[in-house]
Amino acid sequence: MNTRPEAPAPLSRRGPRPLLLHLGLAWARSSALSAGSLNWSGVWPNPWLHDPEPVDPAGLHAAFESTLQADRSLIAGIAAYRADPYSRDMQDPPVLWREQETRVMDYGGSGTAVLFVPSLINRAYILDLMEDASLLRWLSGQGAHPYLLDWGWPGAVERGFTLTDYIAGRLERALAAIPGPVVLAGYCMGGLLALAAALRGAPGKIRALALLATPWDFHAEDPSIGPRMVQAMPMVEALMHASATLPIDALNSLFTLLDPHGVGDKYRDFALQDKSQPRARRFVAMEDWLADGVPLAAPVARETLGGWYGANSTLHGAWRVAGLAVEPQRLTVPVFCAIPARDRLVPAASACPLAGLLPQAVIVEPRAGHVGMIAGARAQAELWEPFMHWLNTL
Repeated sequence: MNTRPEAPAPLSRRGPRPLLLHLGLAWARSSALSAGSLNWSGVWPNPWLHDPEPVDPAGLHAAFESTLQADRSLIAGIAAYRADPYSRDMQDPPVLWREQETRVMDYGGSGTAVLFVPSLINRAYILDLMEDASLLRWLSGQGAHPYLLDWGWPGAVERGFTLTDYIAGRLERALAAIPGPVVLAGYCMGGLLALAAALRGAPGKIRALALLATPWDFHAEDPSIGPRMVQAMPMVEALMHASATLPIDALNSLFTLLDPHGVGDKYRDFALQDKSQPRARRFVAMEDWLADGVPLAAPVARETLGGWYGANSTLHGAWRVAGLAVEPQRLTVPVFCAIPARDRLVPAASACPLAGLLPQAVIVEPRAGHVGMIAGARAQAELWEPFMHWLNTL
């Protein structure tokens, strides 16, 4: 039985998720800006001062008007997004292999087989977002043979999964279903899963590896993430108690705190866009995907949040899959590393140490963000074409 909730569509959109958090952060930011621009001793004079500074009515009015305008733009952007008529209408390709809700979709082609491995917490279709923003269909048209691993929604079985179950179990069985040597390509968290699978792979089965915006040093830009995550884990455990998963909105809240004002800024920008243009349509498609998340199995949440983010276990060589340490320096196949220059979720400082450990790494640095690199307006020039060129050199 399909347990996936409805995909986002006009009048039923849930984004940006969680809405109250984003509105609260926007309010806090605009309030802080107003406070910083005012001489508050003039607004609320100190009675103990003999000569309190006079109130500046013009400054007070300007500060509050600026705050109200920013808030109006944010609300207008969110309202325009929720009312936009766009709805994703892409026909899924044939399914090559399936286990529970996990499936491998075959995008066709006669060239190099490439299995794309997405994150466990986002839908796989970001790699096949829309007609003019589909990395997989473009690669197929260029002669490669892409496959997409869709992890699906965690059911009763998957809610007890660890990363070992996903990597040494389901991912390896998916690989076995694809004939011949395969290039593994992992996006974001999926890059770490693909890396671990490549290190475990049978000789000759994995031809090469691609790591797209894949983190490694989780404390590179902010060492305080570790202690803060340790402090947050009791709350995370409480959130996982009812469903044996970490819910979507809880995950989104954690990642929002990595870039607290990014969502507000992009919705203010959307409010000013011409909604009839392709740029606006692509924005809506990306936001639908971001809002259409997947809960994370509790054991995996403990490994990733407590281990990766809390203890930085990847960098310190403490992350193990089926008892085997994940050591990139042992990899003997060619590796393509895409490290986007404007990525706020996986900063270059986090991804570069991994590339530095790989003996046969080719590095490209797309001038894009985490999602824009995959499906943005310049994705073809910044990532798709360099990746296809690399495939042709194998």
